[in-house]
Amino acid sequence: MNLFDLPIAGPTLLVVAGPTAVGKTALCVRLARHYNTEIVSADSRQFFRELSIGTAKPTAAEMQGVPHHFINSHSITQDYNAGRFEVECLARLDELFQKHPLVILTGGSGLYLQAVTEGLDDMPVANPEIRAALQQELAGHGLAPLVAELERLDPVTHARIDRQNHQRVLRALEVTRATGQPFSSFHGAARETRRPFTSIKVALTREREVLYQRIDQRVDHMLDAGLRAEVEALRPYRHHNALHTVGYQEIFNFLDGRHDWPEAVRLLKRNTRHYAKRQLSWLRRDAAYDWVEMGEL
Repeated sequence: MNLFDLPIAGPTLLVVAGPTAVGKTALCVRLARHYNTEIVSADSRQFFRELSIGTAKPTAAEMQGVPHHFINSHSITQDYNAGRFEVECLARLDELFQKHPLVILTGGSGLYLQAVTEGLDDMPVANPEIRAALQQELAGHGLAPLVAELERLDPVTHARIDRQNHQRVLRALEVTRATGQPFSSFHGAARETRRPFTSIKVALTREREVLYQRIDQRVDHMLDAGLRAEVEALRPYRHHNALHTVGYQEIFNFLDGRHDWPEAVRLLKRNTRHYAKRQLSWLRRDAAYDWVEMGEL
């Protein structure tokens, strides 16, 4: 696929997905300049103004004057999720397509990309009582027993989700306990959605050794740029969902004395590599993606 010679017939959304550190930002800026268009971010952490170094937000220099939407658009104190992003992003796309025949949507958060292009699975509404009970269990006994329960009740979801992300684990168990059915049984029950644009979906990849080297280099750059100080400043907000992720939890654990600094760095690199693997696994589930090897561009 030649990304610089795409067929454009009516409003076209170019979705550029891929794992962390694969090179999405630089490529999307090149594409945006080529098509004279704008970029919409679907990165689930770059929304938040308070998170910068640990989310690898593009700098002004990296953006090269190309408008980027949904970066620094919300506060970490706001309750934000894929459903709300779907609504806000579709409204923004309506505005952008009035100016541009092609708009770029990019990120590594597969759920947020799916929300915009296809809509989300029709899940049961939240159950406050069950959620409160799960929160109490989490506070009293930690995440491990809840992960074990999820593995027993819903091995499909257990294998699929980020088991270090307590929010995902709690949501899966909340639905399972409330309905008596596995959380995974509701996947595929998507709302009927029609989008007023055509989506061209591209997933970027690199040789594993090259990707892992880029990840290690990115972590080193984040640390040199002051990631530790950023995390220290965020300690009052650590209960917010956006901070229960790779890049922040490892340093919080260091600050709590759970391991020393070399171990925190080792875990940060290891967990980021694992996160990249999960991103790739998510994208491979969607046959609509055309895979592009970055080394060939």
